[in-house]
Amino acid sequence: MGAGDYYETLGIPRNADEADIKKAYRNLARKYHPDVCKEPGAEEKFKQINEAYSVLSDDQKKRQYDNMGHETYTNASKGQYSGGGGGYGGGGFSADFSGFGDIFDFFGGGQRRSGPQPGADLLMRIQIRLEDAVSGMDRDIEVMHTEPCSACSGSGSETKKLNTCPRCGGTGQMRQASHSPFGQFIRMTPCTQCEGRGKIPEKMCKACHGSGHTRVKRKVSVHIPAGIDNGMRLRMEGYGEAGDYGAHNGDLFIEVYVQPHERFARMGDNLETMIEISPAQAVLGTSVEIETIDKRHIDLKVPAGVQYNTALKINGEGVKRRGKPGDLLVRVKIVTPKSISKEQKELYEKIAELEGNGGSSGGFFSSIMGGKKKTKK
Repeated sequence: MGAGDYYETLGIPRNADEADIKKAYRNLARKYHPDVCKEPGAEEKFKQINEAYSVLSDDQKKRQYDNMGHETYTNASKGQYSGGGGGYGGGGFSADFSGFGDIFDFFGGGQRRSGPQPGADLLMRIQIRLEDAVSGMDRDIEVMHTEPCSACSGSGSETKKLNTCPRCGGTGQMRQASHSPFGQFIRMTPCTQCEGRGKIPEKMCKACHGSGHTRVKRKVSVHIPAGIDNGMRLRMEGYGEAGDYGAHNGDLFIEVYVQPHERFARMGDNLETMIEISPAQAVLGTSVEIETIDKRHIDLKVPAGVQYNTALKINGEGVKRRGKPGDLLVRVKIVTPKSISKEQKELYEKIAELEGNGGSSGGFFSSIMGGKKKTKK
């Protein structure tokens, strides 16, 4: 960042509008503020940023600057304001801090607020079978989390009494002031004695050392509803980490991963499986016994003339979600035998002969291929 042209100082084009100028200024002011940036020369850069912004953010000054040029404008400005004060105020500009709300937010953002804090949420990942996702299940899991100390009821005090923190006066926060050429800047940080609670134990609990919490392992029964899908989360309110004394516990989130199944695939609320039939069964039709995902058996009628990869539907045998179950789609695969007996071969040859002499249409295969190919003489 140069100390010359104001547009270069803010890193903006000469046709930048008011919003672009203000945005560039606020970003650079955050970056190079002396209380934030400890690089050598940060104060000088911060001075240049404010000098450039004070001119370009003022319509009259900006017009004069654009017409006169950098050197002419700055020389005239220094002559006009000579003797008007040293330091940052002597360069012919008045720093505009109207956009500094974000800088104060930057100092305060992310800090722990005063008062009792709620417990943190926990996330656990579990794997279940597709069968269990389809029909639902109850499952016991073990959770390691913090709970209120039983000896002090979560207060952290043997007497179960809390006193106002003498360091922060019960606010839970401490003010830290720092000075710069632009004035005083205030940082609010959590009190180091009460850790932002505003209260301290009257007599520290020996069991939990004043924290009010103990770490335990609990067995929790979880209901996994029918129709749960891969990546969905279940929320168990209050099963997360314990909060401060007087605050509620966090929640436990259980993220579910469904294991692949060897015979079934899931597509929304439908399930899909596959059967294999012979060419003769495809032509004549057949009946096949289908085992559902919950081990029941259903007879499925395969219609005559079924085509390869056709999906035959069995109503209501899919995922049982929202009271209306999905369907089971049975995908048909026609398998050509790799070896056949002499008798089967003779029969296939007879079929091929019939298909080849099936009249003017050319038979079954000619209708598929678009007509019987003529033999060249």
